Amino acid sequence: MSSAPNTKQTPKPNSYAHAPRLPEADPISLADLVRPGAPIELEIGPGRGGFLFERLAAVPDLCMLGFEIRRKWATIVDDKLKAAGLGERARVFSEDARVALPRLPAASLSRIYIHFPDPWWKKRHEKRLVVNPTLLPNVARALVPGGELFVQTDVEDRAAEYQAAIDAFEGLTPVAGGPRLEENPFLARSPREHRAMKDGLPIHRLLYRKP
Repeated sequence: MSSAPNTKQTPKPNSYAHAPRLPEADPISLADLVRPGAPIELEIGPGRGGFLFERLAAVPDLCMLGFEIRRKWATIVDDKLKAAGLGERARVFSEDARVALPRLPAASLSRIYIHFPDPWWKKRHEKRLVVNPTLLPNVARALVPGGELFVQTDVEDRAAEYQAAIDAFEGLTPVAGGPRLEENPFLARSPREHRAMKDGLPIHRLLYRKP
């Protein structure tokens, strides 16, 4: 009697197992990541990298970092930056910002962007929210004096949550006339922002500054 065929498949190797990661040093020397001497901005959750590329094109003397928790997109975007000749000005790392931000030198970033975060709606997912009281002290610590935090969402309830959390944090203050902005002043848009504008959706923008 013949035995049943073995239908167990060999697992495929993970194509992104070697996604770019930050150096092990703590604190990290930013001069080991991007060209030294230039202002450095950080995007938390750059996804497919649309905002990074637009921002780098708009401000040629700027350097940027991205912390993307998904290894696939961190790898793809970091490779695209290098292929475009931008590897000395920008890098994307497969990192959780909540863990990575405390490892950056204090007062090292001129601006931090968080575009359309937190696509989770159930109560049990609240602990996963990016903009929360745990993240904010690390944001303020990493920003230079006068540095800024810019947050966007197309969901008003989320915007209200973010605003309440940041308003309650003493390390950041609304910009003059803010924190709500009608327009994005940074000469670059994320893919989600482009889609929201095309679909006529309202975009809620918050801008805060480190005193």
